[in-house]
Amino acid sequence: MSQPRFELMVKGAKSAAADFTVETPFDRSAIATVATADAGVVSHALNQAHQLYRNRDAWLPLAQRIEILNGAANLMHARAETLAVEAAREGGKPLIDSKVEIARAIDSLRCAVDALRTDQGEVIPMRLNKASGERLAFTQTEPIGVVVAVSAFNHPVNLITHQVGPAIAAGCPVIVKPARATPTSCFRVVEILREAGLPDEWCSALVPENNELTTKLVTDPRVAFLSFIGSAKVGWSLRSQLAPGTRCALEHGGVAPVIVAEDADFDKAIPALVKGGYYHAGQVCVSVQRVYVAKPILAKFVEQFTAAVAKLKVGNAILADTEVGALITPDEVTRVGNWVDEAVKGGAKLTIGGKTISKTTYAPTVLVDPPASAKISTAEVFGPVVCIYGFDHIDDAIASANSLDVSFQAAVFTRSMDTALRCYQRLDGTAVMVNDHTAFRVDWMPFAGARHSGYGVGGVPYTLHDMQIRKMLVLKSPELK
Repeated sequence: MSQPRFELMVKGAKSAAADFTVETPFDRSAIATVATADAGVVSHALNQAHQLYRNRDAWLPLAQRIEILNGAANLMHARAETLAVEAAREGGKPLIDSKVEIARAIDSLRCAVDALRTDQGEVIPMRLNKASGERLAFTQTEPIGVVVAVSAFNHPVNLITHQVGPAIAAGCPVIVKPARATPTSCFRVVEILREAGLPDEWCSALVPENNELTTKLVTDPRVAFLSFIGSAKVGWSLRSQLAPGTRCALEHGGVAPVIVAEDADFDKAIPALVKGGYYHAGQVCVSVQRVYVAKPILAKFVEQFTAAVAKLKVGNAILADTEVGALITPDEVTRVGNWVDEAVKGGAKLTIGGKTISKTTYAPTVLVDPPASAKISTAEVFGPVVCIYGFDHIDDAIASANSLDVSFQAAVFTRSMDTALRCYQRLDGTAVMVNDHTAFRVDWMPFAGARHSGYGVGGVPYTLHDMQIRKMLVLKSPELK
């Protein structure tokens, strides 16, 4: 049976590069072929986007942008089931979670509209002294320029809407480069935007034929803003090569810490932490990875947590009852297995998992007290593994949680307001959840990594703000007393 072919989504461009095949993570079967962009296509996309931005008469009016985003949200709602199934096939996220992702993506587009309705500038106080007399000042927003969005595989629909939606809302021409593992979800989103009325040239989607071309795309001086979601190694490298004046936002990952205090409610904590740790097989930038548990309750917690993990259903993402799907590639299964083996050899107690189920799936795993120096304790595993550590005093747990060079979202489970506030005040991170897992997110909230975990602030309204320029007008008149 022939697979669908996805053409270049760059208006007027043709490529001499060979197609590539997209495979489903679970059984590595081919699900699509995708056209690849050569150097000429990348150059054409940049020229086209830059010329659009420089031609102010061609800018999309605000009302038209709102109409496009609302129309796209409505089309996505009508096609939600198909989008969810195809995203699950392509990216390996279980269908039950993929459906939630599509609902979030729809809401993300509507969030962009809401942000446009509520923030169009501000009044700057004048006439406060002699120097500012006879003046009225205010700002309005303009697009920052050409946006290049480099996206990740783990949320192939919603990440695209978080990057492309604000660009369209801001009025920026945008070029989006999806993850090579999950390009078809991106192409479907861009097609929906075009169907909703976005002129083709305002959003191009492409997968360059090699990493060197991707770097050329990102670092071109015509790029005004880079939105990057992916590994810290790649993100920081690209930032160091940006052209002078190019702004950016980088979203990387963390090794998310959770503190479980002695008074924690297990009935709330364990289901939340299982979901936060094994959702999308742990392939989430704020996935629960390090759980610090007060020693008086440690044995009971480990027993109940392990029992809950044992009930998780591992399988094909497109099946309705699957809770943990495949890792994105077989190499990732091997890597995760090696990290777990290293921890066990170093003295970690393995209570469940620790083995491959197939070449594409790894058993949900629990490790107790792995060495502090082990990879599993110091780096983002991006796999279905949760580590549990005992602590004597909560400040010891906070110190361990803060000991790494990454800092993203953290959490604490407790019935005590004082304990919750102590953790909030002292845990490194940009968000601390109380009685919830670290992977909680809604699309209008700020979402940002600190230190090695990222740069700038994500979340639809915040991304929209970054993709705009606040342009001030100052009026002077003797009538302004």
